[in-house]
Amino acid sequence: MPTDNDHVSTFTVTVDDHLIDDLKRRLLETRWSDQIPETGWEYGCDQQWLKKLVTYWTEEFDWRTTEARINTFDQVLTTVDGQRLHAIHQRSPEAGALPLLISHGWPGSIIEFLQILGPLTNPRAHGGDPADAFHVIAPSLPGYGWSGPTTERGWGPDRTGRAFAELAARLGYTRYGVHGGDWGSIISQHIAGHDPDHVLGCHVNMIPAFPPGHDDDHTGVTPSEQQHIDRAAWYQAEDRGYFEIQRTRPQTVGAGLNDSPSGLLAYIGEKFHGWTDHQGDPLDVVDRDDLLANVSTYWFTNTITSSTRFYFEFGRDLAAGKMPPPNHGVPFGVSAFPMELMVGRRRWVEPDRNVTFWREHDQGGHFAAMERPDELVADIREFFRNLR
Repeated sequence: MPTDNDHVSTFTVTVDDHLIDDLKRRLLETRWSDQIPETGWEYGCDQQWLKKLVTYWTEEFDWRTTEARINTFDQVLTTVDGQRLHAIHQRSPEAGALPLLISHGWPGSIIEFLQILGPLTNPRAHGGDPADAFHVIAPSLPGYGWSGPTTERGWGPDRTGRAFAELAARLGYTRYGVHGGDWGSIISQHIAGHDPDHVLGCHVNMIPAFPPGHDDDHTGVTPSEQQHIDRAAWYQAEDRGYFEIQRTRPQTVGAGLNDSPSGLLAYIGEKFHGWTDHQGDPLDVVDRDDLLANVSTYWFTNTITSSTRFYFEFGRDLAAGKMPPPNHGVPFGVSAFPMELMVGRRRWVEPDRNVTFWREHDQGGHFAAMERPDELVADIREFFRNLR
């Protein structure tokens, strides 16, 4: 069991050659399942799509390119609450930059943020205003990537939020903002709840919210709000199977996913198909190499099982009432993309949050930082502009 201290060390991603060779061998030896002809994605991940992507993963994808890309950014390792934490910690060249801690979700990783790190930290080099610069902390969630696996119970959103607040303090920041999507949204709200004296704003691109029980809860629903309501209903009715098995039996599903890279790609790839805003193929809106880099991160770090345990721990958090508390002090911003899974009406969010920014977008889905990076960066800049 690692023990805490205040030490922060530098880190570089390095995957051994034998792990890359083993991955390719396993891909070549895939035992393919059957599929009913002409069913496409109806029963889950389409085998034709999967086989084509597995072939590319085996023959053309270059992990070393991804590795070099990650390592262009400064990274750190430290131990918080007994758990190793890895983070990109990229300081801006601008002296007045604002610290910003950004959190990913499942089935994501720090790969999600590689397109937005440059514009956030160095807007001058990307056609932006240097006054909008951020020092960015992008941790791998406990149990994910190079912050995993976890070695004990309890690593859900609440404990992670506390650990990330400690990480920000350990890196020397006494005043910072937070941003996240998926679990990162919940974690960011926990950070704001646990550390309101130091968090100056919380921005998210997913916000579960429910009718508070008033007579006018569904009065005046706009077309975009109806889109979000319909999307959430689809998710609840047709797409939550993974959530329930990960909440109740993560070790069972993890055994297969941890042993078969093609199975892991099918499992994660199906979520990119269902959760992105595309016209038939998620690779139209998410770069093929980025998707494979994301899946490869789970594979090489042996963390798919520990990542699914996050859902189990969330269930325990929920039962214990460890949800982000109402917070009317920290300014709250929302970027709402039409194919996001959960975006409540603004009037349902406002009773518990100090909503100062809300933008509805015409395109985009759950993986906003990968699908619509320019729009997301613009929203983050605008939300925090008056909070610096």
